[in-house]
Amino acid sequence: MGASQVSGTRRVSARVGGIGESATLAVDAKAKALRAAGRPVIGFGAGEPDFPTPSPIVEAAAAACADPRNHRYTPAAGLPELREAIAAKTRRDSGYSVEPSQVLVTNGGKQAVYTAFETLIDPGDEVLLPAPYWTTYPEAIALAGGRSVIVPTDESTGYLASVEQLEAARSSRTKALLFCSPSNPTGAIYPPEQVAAIGRWAHEHGIWVITDEIYEHLTYDGAEHVSMPTVVPELADTCVVLNGVAKTYAMTGWRVGWLIGPPDVVKAATNLQSHLCSNVCNVAQRAALAAVSGPLDAVAEMRTAFDRRRRRMVELLQGIEGVTCPVPQGAFYAYPSVKELLGKEIRGVRPSSSTELAGLLLEHVEVAVVPGEAFGTPGYFRLSYALGDDDLVTGVTRIADFLAEAR
Repeated sequence: MGASQVSGTRRVSARVGGIGESATLAVDAKAKALRAAGRPVIGFGAGEPDFPTPSPIVEAAAAACADPRNHRYTPAAGLPELREAIAAKTRRDSGYSVEPSQVLVTNGGKQAVYTAFETLIDPGDEVLLPAPYWTTYPEAIALAGGRSVIVPTDESTGYLASVEQLEAARSSRTKALLFCSPSNPTGAIYPPEQVAAIGRWAHEHGIWVITDEIYEHLTYDGAEHVSMPTVVPELADTCVVLNGVAKTYAMTGWRVGWLIGPPDVVKAATNLQSHLCSNVCNVAQRAALAAVSGPLDAVAEMRTAFDRRRRRMVELLQGIEGVTCPVPQGAFYAYPSVKELLGKEIRGVRPSSSTELAGLLLEHVEVAVVPGEAFGTPGYFRLSYALGDDDLVTGVTRIADFLAEAR
């Protein structure tokens, strides 16, 4: 009898047993474990700012700890004042006007993603998923019983999906489109006119749009982030916006995100959350309230540092023979193609995949990157530039020196 079965019954459900580990978190954990063991590993895997959470936010959380109001259950949808502040922040930052009742506060952006699919998708529904995609999207779709329909993009189009590609992938079972701009993992940003065209196409065909805007404030070179329901107002009744404080305010560990949608969807999603986790940690919600209600000075400072690192990383990567690296316009990732290097010999090995090549980098030069297989596009690496300048240069130089050995 296999270890996964007892008396013919599965020990773990097929649904949960089929979930893959988060590749990005796995790479980050391995890099940290190796560093703890004394190895000088430089990790490009983590998708989190390397800055501390701004002091006013931390101070608000400290004060919240001493307030008995936060020692009890609070509404499942979130603190009323936080929902109101998120609605105000959404109007301020993207021009999208929503009521506080249209906001559900979640345990981080990941729960917002999961909840959106659980609320909208029935078994057999199809979700259009442009690739490269963030690793969590297909897993959340599958858990909801849906099927991901991959819409491939590559560096030749700046990793942007066209209306024509989406239309070619559409079927009678298409229920939703997952849209992410600025993108994780590529840093690509859809121009306003393309956002509008995709939104109009989705509305015309009755397709829901789940738009992930977690990187909205991390844009460069004059690129503009626009929220789809702002440029296509008629889409608002079939659109869910996902966001959170993690990237903008360096609050990845605080675990506060949110979902914005039509009232009936938010009510259903709130019912789910009421059984899943009751409410988000009140202290973290108070911290998020201070974040979204305050100025954007901290993110402006972080963006300046990210921009400097972005330009340096791309410069170094573009100097490596066999590597093609478009210039990312948003987020804090570069997504170079290493397809030309696959099959070439490096230190006695001919790697046939970016996963294998990433393993060689970690083994021989102690650099951790996330291979493109994790994002649905073999032959690429994702490198985060949310790390110190010196480590960035040292790490990419190690990569360049190692890949220069390819023959």
